Amino acid sequence: MVQKLDDDARTALLTRFRDWTHDPTRDAITRRFTFDDFAQAFGFMTSVAIIAEKMDHHPEWSNVYNRVDILLTTHDADGLSERDAKLAEAIERLL
Repeated sequence: MVQKLDDDARTALLTRFRDWTHDPTRDAITRRFTFDDFAQAFGFMTSVAIIAEKMDHHPEWSNVYNRVDILLTTHDADGLSERDAKLAEAIERLL
């Protein structure tokens, strides 16, 4: 079973990923990514999808033209877990 982050670990995660916003109602982190055009946005989503599938941890996301919005939370833990931190880190490395 995946463990939900405690308060100290959550604070550390939010400090590490300053471009992400904490959504306390869902205990999730969110970020908007903006690209030059749809092709770049879709390419980014494809890269994230491959990583997420390998990690068996899938984001909630949406895409409108050049914008990709990502929300990370661990449903099995009912909030943020280390799996979200690892996926956010992998996403950041794509940029």
